[in-house]
Amino acid sequence: MTGFYAVTLRTLMLLALIAWIGGLIFFSFVLAPTVFTVLPSREMAGNVVSRSLTSLHWIGLVSGVVFLACSLACNQMKFAQLKPFAAAHIFVLLMLALTLVSQFGITPRMHTLRAEMGTIDNLSLADSCRVEFDRLHAWSTRIEGGVFFLGLAVVVLTARRDPSAH
Repeated sequence: MTGFYAVTLRTLMLLALIAWIGGLIFFSFVLAPTVFTVLPSREMAGNVVSRSLTSLHWIGLVSGVVFLACSLACNQMKFAQLKPFAAAHIFVLLMLALTLVSQFGITPRMHTLRAEMGTIDNLSLADSCRVEFDRLHAWSTRIEGGVFFLGLAVVVLTARRDPSAH
């Protein structure tokens, strides 16, 4: 029975990582570049990207919680202790924190600025709203990159785990 639970927990851990990291890859390398190329206006593309990013953040938040719960349960089964300060757990907590900052700090401010600006292409590059929007966009991109690279580290740490020890 323990083997079944260990496999189930590890499967859920891997699915959580696949959903989160795969979503980041798809968003960054397929969705965002495609919509800015295919849609007739940057405003429409921005609307699609904004909505997609919100969905991606929620996928990440749920995936992070699932990963942590399953990983802690695996550790309890394997070592009879949770090991909450394991590197993978710390990295996932950082990923969650960055995602929360992006979703509840940066994204709402960008939405407010977009509403104030109207069509961003009609504004000068020196317009204070556009400058602030561009600054927040740069931070958003950095944060998503940080989540991605932390996620890759979690993938490596998870792959190195010894499944036979369960």
